[in-house]
Amino acid sequence: MASTLHLPNPCTHFSTSYTDFCNRPTNFSQFSLPKRTQKVISPSKLRSVASCSVVAPTVSPESDNSSELATVWREIQGSNNWENLLDPLDPILRDEIARYGEFVNACYKAFDLNPNSKRYLNCKYGKKNMLTQVGLSNSGYEVTKYIYATPDVTIPIQNESSCGRWIGYVAVASDREVQRLGRRDIVITFRGTVTNPEWMSNFMSSLTPARLDPHNPRPHVMVESGFLSLYTSDESDCKFGLGSCREQLLSEISRILYKYKGEELSITLAGHSMGSSLALLLAYDIAELGLNKVDISMPKIPITVFSFGGPRVGNLSFKERCEELEVKILRVVNVNDPITKLPGVFINENFKVLGYEVPWSCSCYVHVGVQLAFDFFRMLNPVCVHDLETYISILRPPKRQEEATQETIGFNFIEKARELLFQAHNFDPSPWRNAAANMVNLMQSQRT
Repeated sequence: MASTLHLPNPCTHFSTSYTDFCNRPTNFSQFSLPKRTQKVISPSKLRSVASCSVVAPTVSPESDNSSELATVWREIQGSNNWENLLDPLDPILRDEIARYGEFVNACYKAFDLNPNSKRYLNCKYGKKNMLTQVGLSNSGYEVTKYIYATPDVTIPIQNESSCGRWIGYVAVASDREVQRLGRRDIVITFRGTVTNPEWMSNFMSSLTPARLDPHNPRPHVMVESGFLSLYTSDESDCKFGLGSCREQLLSEISRILYKYKGEELSITLAGHSMGSSLALLLAYDIAELGLNKVDISMPKIPITVFSFGGPRVGNLSFKERCEELEVKILRVVNVNDPITKLPGVFINENFKVLGYEVPWSCSCYVHVGVQLAFDFFRMLNPVCVHDLETYISILRPPKRQEEATQETIGFNFIEKARELLFQAHNFDPSPWRNAAANMVNLMQSQRT
């Protein structure tokens, strides 16, 4: 099922030359915004804004809209596949999408990229104060566990080992937040690609059977091999190595579900870029194993994924199985973002010959879930189209947007990531620049 809402860009337009883009190290996982140059809003843009009938929320999570959340939370979590909530975009849903986006953005803000730090490529803060340190002290959640993922790849030209890197966290709503939400929410968030081994995992684009349920492998359910490797690989070469990302997550989620057994619960997963792929794999895994059925006397615990700028993850059978298991996925995308077109740029769910599906279409990559599409940065250069903070700024009410802008002045995460990683490993970024330029040319040729 897909539902698309095309929203014009309410933000400032930026002009960035293609040459500038090619001459900088590029990470499609999260872009930093270029310097603001000139604000350009054409009359056609203004007419488009007026005609799309989007209800811009003017309230914060603590105000009237928030008080209604406890009574409609199941619909907001996708119980009816967000029917009648996307066009126009419901104010409560809009606040919730932005809220979960901020939880994901916390992963970027807390990730330590200083090679001289003892916490290099891990979280800079302890679990008890991490949310406070990144500006989410009033979130109403408590972090219970940090999650690490191990790319099962090596890069011979670098000294960077394929050990576990901090990739996200698990948090649980506090007793006070339960009253506002109407249930005890368990949130799991994942950042996007930052390290080079993670980039290599992203390039492993062949489909492979997921086989996450040992009692029913379902070999026809296939997912991208790189994402699956990142999800299931562990530090088996180390005596005291970490378990896989999957093992860490299933253990912690099982513990939390048992601790709060008998309460009204929800499981919410959120991720950006590669992180959205891990969120979708985890959601499928939980549902396939039946971990959300902790009490036969109560309904299944709803599982919802909020995906920001996520790529395709699996084939048609994977999509159908997620729907059968009632995993709810809301894909928040920018129609100009090339990452959301991958993998399967040419051969995907939209591929047909003379209007007919081909026999092997079941082996193609397919998007899963309901789509909420934004249309911002209408330009040939897609340097800013994948930035998570841009998504959040569009969704956030004006007052909160202004506050967040003040908090993040001078914060340029990805530029710092590039500088430190390339400096630490004496890594030549030119192949990555060329790959980025080729991707731009590819996407431009598709649009023309």
